[in-house]
Amino acid sequence: MSRQAGWAHFPHEADVGLDGYGPTPAVAFEQAALAMTAAITDPAAVRPETRVEVRCEAPDPELLLVDWLNALVFEMATRGMLFGAFSVRITGERLEAEARGERVDRRRHGPAVEVKGATYTALKVARGEDGIWTAQCIIDV
Repeated sequence: MSRQAGWAHFPHEADVGLDGYGPTPAVAFEQAALAMTAAITDPAAVRPETRVEVRCEAPDPELLLVDWLNALVFEMATRGMLFGAFSVRITGERLEAEARGERVDRRRHGPAVEVKGATYTALKVARGEDGIWTAQCIIDV
């Protein structure tokens, strides 16, 4: 069975492991962001009403993943928003992305946790033998 794109959570003590995967690093990063949203609420419940641009740069893919997820945590915290749709472009060490979402509605979204940040624990961005890219890390909740 071949995986195309998606995400999953994996257990890690009191925190949450994120595993995004897809045919390219950019898709794997999008899926990791969806996994982070899914730790908070159902991503499908987040309306794509507002578009926020995110840019980061890092010397390797693993650091870029942490910077990407932490940039989203910052945007969620400062804007009081949740994001449920992502479009990522990666060129070399640079990531340019669009996150779409809406202001948090506690009744409708019922947030389960507050994400404090992405960590370097279990950090991995790699292409598997099946050609599918994985973007993985632990988030502090």
